[in-house]
Amino acid sequence: MTRNAQLYAFACAVLLSSAIPGCAVYRKCGSAGCPGDAEVTTAVRDLLGQYPTLASGSVDVHTWDHVVYLYGLVNTDMERQLAESVAGRASGATGVVNLLGVNNGSK
Repeated sequence: MTRNAQLYAFACAVLLSSAIPGCAVYRKCGSAGCPGDAEVTTAVRDLLGQYPTLASGSVDVHTWDHVVYLYGLVNTDMERQLAESVAGRASGATGVVNLLGVNNGSK
């Protein structure tokens, strides 16, 4: 599978997997999101920024109903696990959904 096909498949999986929980939270919290979600997102980004391999901007963070969703690509599975662990330590986070892909460098 080519790199472009892998990225396309990953993007489709992320979109599909985030649509259903997003709909449920939208009905509960509205378009502005749930109270405290923005603070949780900021806390996660600040924590990830303490790790040079995760601070490169390759990890995108969104929070819905205090559940943190991680998107993007990292270089290793260890970085993927580290991002999940770090995000789970954020104040106000009740869970983490790790949708990070691992860039294996194949072409």
